[in-house]
Amino acid sequence: MVVSNPREIPEYELNPLELQFRKSDESGKNVALNGDLGSYLQKKGRLSPSKALRLALDIARHNFPSCISSGVLHVNFLVFRGMNYLHECKPEPIIHCDLKPKNILLDSGGQLKVSGFGLIKLSKISPDKAKLPQPGSHVDPSSLYVAPEVYKDEIFDRSVDAFSFGLILYEMIEGVPAFHPKAPEDVAKMICLERKRPPFKIKSKSYPPDLKELVEECWDPEPVVRPIFSEIIVRLDKIVANGSKNGWWKDTFKFPWYASLTIYLLKPCVLIVDIEESMSIPRSLV
Repeated sequence: MVVSNPREIPEYELNPLELQFRKSDESGKNVALNGDLGSYLQKKGRLSPSKALRLALDIARHNFPSCISSGVLHVNFLVFRGMNYLHECKPEPIIHCDLKPKNILLDSGGQLKVSGFGLIKLSKISPDKAKLPQPGSHVDPSSLYVAPEVYKDEIFDRSVDAFSFGLILYEMIEGVPAFHPKAPEDVAKMICLERKRPPFKIKSKSYPPDLKELVEECWDPEPVVRPIFSEIIVRLDKIVANGSKNGWWKDTFKFPWYASLTIYLLKPCVLIVDIEESMSIPRSLV
């Protein structure tokens, strides 16, 4: 069903268990017009602190307004979810488990969309804990962004996504992946087994100390130390506010979408969607 009048658009409560491994529909192709974050960082190198913060907020936040096109909210159930939105879904959080630059897409407006859910299968241990089944998990253990618990095939929780997020934020700040130019499999071993962390080589005046502290907490070996994404967003917003107040960043945060996103920060897991005729919705979703 396709509707043109927003008043005719039906409302569905999304079931995270049904959506966790659902592959993106055709509308998902529109969000990757500018490739992925991995390719972007290879091309651009080190980002300015303001740019890195803006993209970090894209990943962490529920990025709702950017889904709206010509007055119609198109459905791509998973790509349009920020990490906080996934982790706050009820009754159970959705754990990505394979967050990395290649799984973060750039849309035509330069905003980031989290993707890469379709290949991951998790065995639920409890409402907030999971484990990778063997075989067929499709998580590359040589990925330098994978959390130690995943690398060592242990039970994990949503903090594994915060771990990956910290390494991604580090890469945006430094311009290269952790321990570059070492091979990814060697880096994964250093991080997950030897508990080593890459040094911050960029001069500290280039970014606030609060940002470095946040990165270090995200990649802490102990899952309980890692902040949840709702806290990450609050801290990133505070860093942005302080930077803007001090006149450090005069361009990145003038975009209209940035201010408008605040009211959507912790929206409940209910979405008004435009359902395409070619897409079937399982009865358990409605």
